Parts: sequence; structure tokens; C-alpha cells
Amino acid sequence: MKILVVGAGAVGGYFGARLVQAGRDVDFLVRPARAELLRDRGLVLRGMDGGVDKVPVSAVTADGLGTGYDLVVLAVKSYGFEAALADAAPAVGPGTVVLPFLNGMRHIDALVERFGADRVYGGVAMVMTRLEADGAIVEVGRMGRLIYGPLSDSPVAAPADVHAALDAGSYSATLTRAPLQELWDKWVFLATLGACTCLMRAPIGAVNSAPGGQEFTSGMFAEAIAVATAAGYPPGRDARERADAIIADTTATTTTSMYWDLTQGNPVEADQIVGDLVARGRELGVPTPLFSLAYTALSAYAAGRA
Repeated sequence: MKILVVGAGAVGGYFGARLVQAGRDVDFLVRPARAELLRDRGLVLRGMDGGVDKVPVSAVTADGLGTGYDLVVLAVKSYGFEAALADAAPAVGPGTVVLPFLNGMRHIDALVERFGADRVYGGVAMVMTRLEADGAIVEVGRMGRLIYGPLSDSPVAAPADVHAALDAGSYSATLTRAPLQELWDKWVFLATLGACTCLMRAPIGAVNSAPGGQEFTSGMFAEAIAVATAAGYPPGRDARERADAIIADTTATTTTSMYWDLTQGNPVEADQIVGDLVARGRELGVPTPLFSLAYTALSAYAAGRA
């Protein structure tokens, strides 16, 4: 398969580089400045063990984008989705699969509306990496996993072919029959952890150790579960227990990329991760007072940046 990875940041850059190392035919669609950097020195991956991989890659920009791609992987921050989609759309042909690895659920609705369910897969990426100021991708935890599957019973590309293209051998790659459930499970966990740590400006262990902290985090988690359940995607027991083990921890230093961005003064995915959960809760008649408070705080932060 010929693959276009849209974005070469902490997620797209990491998994895209691993695909290149595995011999896949990959182009990266990026902004001109990033393209120049990639052409000059490739993708630089710094591992937790101190090792450095410099991976030569093919970088293209929107004005030079061609066609003939079998798989388009969207791996950008959710607030950059609309612009990335506009840039990548010319590469999506009748037989092209579009596979997003974004947070939340809003992007799925937009992709299905634009391309049809038969050309869209749902995907979840789990990796602990960070994009540094010099453009390098730094591994900050040992986790690398992709989960994906078709939204339609008759996708334009066979799931086995997509899986063969993405299973690079250097991370966990899982083909699922229930991609929407996987997306909701991650959203419930990520929204809870992100909203708790961002609102309290502290890692989850410190939040839970503070007076009233455990009641606060468990209440936030319960709101997210209630919205998912009303939407028809209640987390299974295993997913709930895995999430609760982290969300209820009193010693963990765990945060999220949204917390990192907030503390660094960067844009945050507030609308897509927290705001959309509040909106869906409202539509479904599910109260979300704690998430609403977190969304107000994040929106005030975003207004202050502007």
C-alpha cells in the first residue's frame, strides 16, 4: 500500500517513522517549514534509553500533493483537523482508506459525512512521545499501540490489507471489529484524566491525594461513563478497570498531552476532548457539571492565549 501520513508530530512522526523503517512506502504531508527540516535531516527519534534514530523520509506539502494513495493516515492535533483535511482531501480517491488517529469523536462524523463510511476506518493511537522544539520526537514512556478497524461492513480496502500495511513489528498493531467502542473507551479515559489534571494543574496522584480529590476524580469519571453509556458505548469491565486504576491512583505522576500543552502555554484540544463531551451530554440529557467547569476553565485559558 502507498501511505500518506498527514502530520509528522509526536504521533504521526513516531508511527510513520516506524513504518518507513519496516519498508513501507510512506510520504508525510506537512507544512513547508517542517518539510524542509525533514528533507534536511529526516525524522529524529530519541528513545528512553538514550538511543537516537535518524530516519530518512519523503516529505510533501499541500501544493505538491499527488494522488494514488491507498491509505491516508490523519495524525494531527484535533484543533488542526479541518486544515489537515482540506490539505489531504485531494489525495483521497475512490479506493482510498482514511484512517484518523485523533482524540474525541467529532472528526469521525466529519469524515463519514465527507467520504462515506466505506472509506473511513476508526483508529486509536496510544504512545508516550513528545515533539521537542528542535523537531525531534522524544519517547517519554514505553508505550506504542495502534488499534483500528473499518466503520462499514463493506470497506473499499480489505481490513487484512490495511492491517498488513500498518503492522510494522516495532509496536502493537491490532485490527478490531469495534473501532467506535475503542474510540469511546479512549475518550472516556482521556477526557477524565485530562480534565482532572488540567483543572487542578497537577498530576493525577497529587489530585487524588488532596482533600476531596478522590471524590472529584471519581465524579468526573462517572460523568464521562454516563455520556458514553447514553450514546450506546458503555465501557466494558476491562476498559473501566484499566482506566480506574490510573484515574484513582494516589501516587502516579500521570498527566496527558493536554496537560503538557496547557502548562507550556500551547493550544489545547479543549473543544474536541472536553467541550464535545459536554455537548453530547447535553444532547443526551446527561448532566456534566464537573466537565462543564473544566471546559469553562480551558476556554478561559484559550481566550487568554488569543
